[in-house]
Amino acid sequence: MKHFNYIKYFFTVFTLATGLFSCEKFIEVDLPTDQLTTQSVFSNDESALAAIRGLYSEITKNNVYIGHGAMSVYPALSADELNTNSGDPTEIAYVNNAIPVNSFPLLTNIWQKGYFHIYQANAILENLSISNDISPAVKDQISGEAKFFRAFFHFYLVNLFGPVPLAMTTDYRNNAIIARSDTAIVYQQIVADLLDAQKLVSTNYPTPEKVRVNKWAVTAFLARVYLYLKDWTQAEIEVSNVINSSAYKLSTLNNTFLPTSSETILQFLPPITQIWNTSEGFSFLPFSSLASPSYSLTNSLMGSFEPGDERKTNWVNSMAVNNITYYYPFKFKVKSVTAGAPKTEYSVVLRLGEQYLIRAEARANLNNLGGAQSDLNLIRSRAGLSNTTANDKVNLLLAIQKERQIELLCEWGHRWFDLKRTGRIDNILSAIKGSNWQPTDALYPIPQNEMLTNSSLTQNPGY
Repeated sequence: MKHFNYIKYFFTVFTLATGLFSCEKFIEVDLPTDQLTTQSVFSNDESALAAIRGLYSEITKNNVYIGHGAMSVYPALSADELNTNSGDPTEIAYVNNAIPVNSFPLLTNIWQKGYFHIYQANAILENLSISNDISPAVKDQISGEAKFFRAFFHFYLVNLFGPVPLAMTTDYRNNAIIARSDTAIVYQQIVADLLDAQKLVSTNYPTPEKVRVNKWAVTAFLARVYLYLKDWTQAEIEVSNVINSSAYKLSTLNNTFLPTSSETILQFLPPITQIWNTSEGFSFLPFSSLASPSYSLTNSLMGSFEPGDERKTNWVNSMAVNNITYYYPFKFKVKSVTAGAPKTEYSVVLRLGEQYLIRAEARANLNNLGGAQSDLNLIRSRAGLSNTTANDKVNLLLAIQKERQIELLCEWGHRWFDLKRTGRIDNILSAIKGSNWQPTDALYPIPQNEMLTNSSLTQNPGY
């Protein structure tokens, strides 16, 4: 995973963030072989805070990377949400479910970036553990945030690739030869990190806006993890804790993705130096009225909207180019701004709409059909739809999945992961994609470059 190079890069980021070392001096100094230990970086509260702020900044500094846009693009192409209009063979491979093992975004934007952020989290945790100069409240908050992100990126990697290396230290010698861990073991660590984070972070946001992790962000993500693990009871408990906190409420459709939305649980603040507000807005919105959008919604997705669904008019837009009508995601309304200008939209990571759908699914599986219907109908009512007619467990679960398809369209890979975890992926995608679909396509390939670097890695079947 080239973690030795990441060590240099990570400390360069810290160097720039804290101004404690010159780049020249840093490059000349040999790095520790087994751990990151730089007391200067964690010598006080402010330097430790600079470190965690640096992690957030790294997540959003690039466009269409694992923590900023990539999960809204590539899994949507692989599923039945998006088509690419660019003619780029790299993206067509995702649409055709024929991802080559040397795919550049697979390696750079997803795998390496995901493990780099995990490495950042581990470095912060290790340095916090050896520092005696940080106040307990700050140490707890930053430790909780770091554990959240270690869980967050392991979650996306394990859902994309299946068994993946479980990276728990900054020891580059170990990370260079680490083998893939079974998905159950990876999930066990994800849950452990989130439970720890839940105890460590504050209930209040550390910032005026909802752009850093608090207790309810951890709880909301933990609810999703329990849903994926089919632990219906715990999923319902965690969601109910978020809802009953009264910290959030469903917003109107046109306000859902604004920084001031009452629904948002966690957002990522875009860098002031970049021209984009969100990666999704920059990727999905057309460059001009004369150019087709880079991506368009599939016919199957557009055909899934019920008549009168106001999400179609609020969250989908269209344009005609050369007598062809393209429909594209319109949850975010701003493509770009002048670098340095104030941002009017932030990347929405967790929101209340998903939480109600998590609880609806958990309750349906617990045979609480009335409770499941109630949660589902809240989402439908917000979209201008009547109450669900599904009144038995099988049909109610299908209705919830259909609602997730529309409510969470082109958000964070939800559709791709939902098809996999519910066991419906082969039936649905084989009908849509024909011979382009094989069951082994449900997992992305391990990047070839990583297998050449780490002989302990094995390839997924079908590649």
